[in-house]
Amino acid sequence: MPDWQKLVRQRLHGIALDDDDTAQVVEELASHLEEDYQFSVAAGAPEQLAIRRALRHVHDWNDLKSQIESSRQKELPMTRRVSQFWFPGFLTLLLAMALLMLIEAIGPKPWVSPAWGGPPRMAPVAVVYFSWLLTLPFVGALGAYLSNRAGARRWAVFCCVTFPIFPYLAFFMIGLPLAAILDDHVAHNIVLPAFFIGFGAWVLLPALALLGGGLPVHYFSGRKA
Repeated sequence: MPDWQKLVRQRLHGIALDDDDTAQVVEELASHLEEDYQFSVAAGAPEQLAIRRALRHVHDWNDLKSQIESSRQKELPMTRRVSQFWFPGFLTLLLAMALLMLIEAIGPKPWVSPAWGGPPRMAPVAVVYFSWLLTLPFVGALGAYLSNRAGARRWAVFCCVTFPIFPYLAFFMIGLPLAAILDDHVAHNIVLPAFFIGFGAWVLLPALALLGGGLPVHYFSGRKA
């Protein structure tokens, strides 16, 4: 029986794909050709005839090479975006939220600032889970490691590392102002110092903690590369 992978690799010599993609393509094509070959042999065809019948399914190897290259080039940008940004970004978000929920459930308790201005103003001003902040450098380091390993650029690594703060950033920058515009009660009870302290507790401090773990990993990974 012929070595189908060797045969396919020879026919696709010079294909513009990286080694992993080339190996995957060769394996898939070789598997299809071998199935056709085995079918012909089982039907009673001599070996050489079975080989020719299997190879006859590919009319033009150069044309096939061009089609494979074009197809892979269309797939790669999306695949890279997933591996470089979306997967590590959502993983850091889910991990950070899971840790926060765990700490809320079993402790330790957060630090709660005193009320600002007294009722009926918004109180408390800030709730800070210091134990959660201590876990975030590890979350940021994981996001940076996964993004770096996938070959992401610096801005993508930064976004992956800080991805867990995006929901809070959206709340303070979009959700809360929108609620204040639409609801007079919310607008009346918002105290400006409370807004900034809450922003610092849920956006700035977590961002610094995440970057504290992510940036060293990114820096040292870049130096090793």
